[in-house]
Amino acid sequence: MAVRHQDASTGQIVGEISGHLGASDSAPTMHVKVYAPFKTYFEGRAFSVSAESATGPFDILPHHHNFITLLLASDITVRPVNGHELRICISGGIMHVKRDQVIVFLDV
Repeated sequence: MAVRHQDASTGQIVGEISGHLGASDSAPTMHVKVYAPFKTYFEGRAFSVSAESATGPFDILPHHHNFITLLLASDITVRPVNGHELRICISGGIMHVKRDQVIVFLDV
């Protein structure tokens, strides 16, 4: 499996890593936390996060520029370093991305 690294502002591919990606490989990751006032749905390292805002679906990859958006009712997909892809059905929320940290506040 190859993982592409894309500049979020230009859309250009800036690098690619080939092979099987596991927890011990050095592919870039980011810290992701998805939570509501009384429940944490996911917290850990991930390769990417996908969600949907008013402008459409989007992906967050490591080294993404600072970013904040309101999320629509949809699924958030987290691709964690350890484990299988996780899909979380949400009714809305706020996503904040800063320095390889993605925080998603749900039910706000």
